[in-house]
Amino acid sequence: MRHVRRLLAWATAAAVTGSVLAASLGSPAAHAAAPPNAAINHIVVLMQENRSFDSYFGQLHFEGQTGVDPEPNTGNPDPTNPLSQPIKPFHKTNYCETADLNHSWQGTHLEWDNGKMDGFTAQNVDPTNPNGSRTMGWYDQTDLPFYYALANTFGIGNRYFASVLGPTFPNRFYLYAGTSFGHIANDIPGPGGFTQPTILRELTNAGISWKVYYSEVPFAGLFADFEQHANQGAPISQYYVDAQTGNLPQVAFVDPIFEGSANTENDEHPSSNIQVGEQFVSQVVNALMASPNWRDSAMFFTYDEHGGFYDHVASPAAPAPDNIPPPAGSGPWTFNNYGIRVPAMVISPYSRPHFVSQVVDDHTSILRFIELRFGLPALTNRDAQANPMLEFFNFTNPAFATPPTLPSAPLNPTQVQQCNSAPPNAGI
Repeated sequence: MRHVRRLLAWATAAAVTGSVLAASLGSPAAHAAAPPNAAINHIVVLMQENRSFDSYFGQLHFEGQTGVDPEPNTGNPDPTNPLSQPIKPFHKTNYCETADLNHSWQGTHLEWDNGKMDGFTAQNVDPTNPNGSRTMGWYDQTDLPFYYALANTFGIGNRYFASVLGPTFPNRFYLYAGTSFGHIANDIPGPGGFTQPTILRELTNAGISWKVYYSEVPFAGLFADFEQHANQGAPISQYYVDAQTGNLPQVAFVDPIFEGSANTENDEHPSSNIQVGEQFVSQVVNALMASPNWRDSAMFFTYDEHGGFYDHVASPAAPAPDNIPPPAGSGPWTFNNYGIRVPAMVISPYSRPHFVSQVVDDHTSILRFIELRFGLPALTNRDAQANPMLEFFNFTNPAFATPPTLPSAPLNPTQVQQCNSAPPNAGI
């Protein structure tokens, strides 16, 4: 929670002191050639918090999508008794956690354990959960009916990874800047914001419209590129208005509530109620599908990092984004590995129906899609080499020109009641 409060305080100060500069217009020469994704004129990026692929979709293989890897029943060692049977994946019966999980730089690397994926329980020992078993729990379509319908209707990535083996801020930095520029923790910038080049700067310089819609505070507010154009931030209510009236920008980022009670916070970070987050996402998705902008839109929906939850797929090596190393004393690791696998879906009229991508993607793949569409240069070596996720689309035959009808995202009243006593969010 302290990280969220620092972010809120910093963003408030930035909004007061930040200046609004005129956009520098100009169209890159690359616009002359039509890109392969030219059919898309509105890109919406929705990034939630702290869930691994297996924790949400490890059961999808058995519930409609056999192209997705099933979560194996192998488990992780029991740290209270290494000689006992491993702690195996199990169906969770609670929608709010008893405590946050370890998703720090060091903790995540130890969970990953050089690809063995066997350190999750040991890194999540807590007085409320002495053997760390909560990391092994999963949900299915009985718990998350909207998400399972979304994954069974549109396209989902079976090899989409967070960008770095670490927490929220570094991973969200990759979404905007293609690098965490040496950061491995939830660091707040000094006055004026981080000055690293971001996709917002590139969009501004190219005359491409963009907006950041926020439910509480814009994460992009940590960057000078946002602070200098703070009028392009808007509350989430404006997203619904813009979608309804067909006035969405060419590129939009949507942020959830990062801090609140378990039944108010809708980013899905433990200990918030997972169904509250699902309901928020359903509202954002449904607003886009009902919008006049739907016909030429694409939404990328993912999670910033795994939040300490188990996943069985070993994270592979990744191109180093730049030559900036982690801070001294941060261990033997560098930025040459992807993070833990997280859910990612592509929602568009041009989405391949009931599709599973087996291509390695990460947050910079979304950057690459945006750069390719608008003829923008790569920000770093990571996004320069990223796959632009074109495999999710069929641009010649929009299968969902008429949006599908998806099930609702209900709130289980018993779980809502139980979540009223959940501990507060301890960080992001």
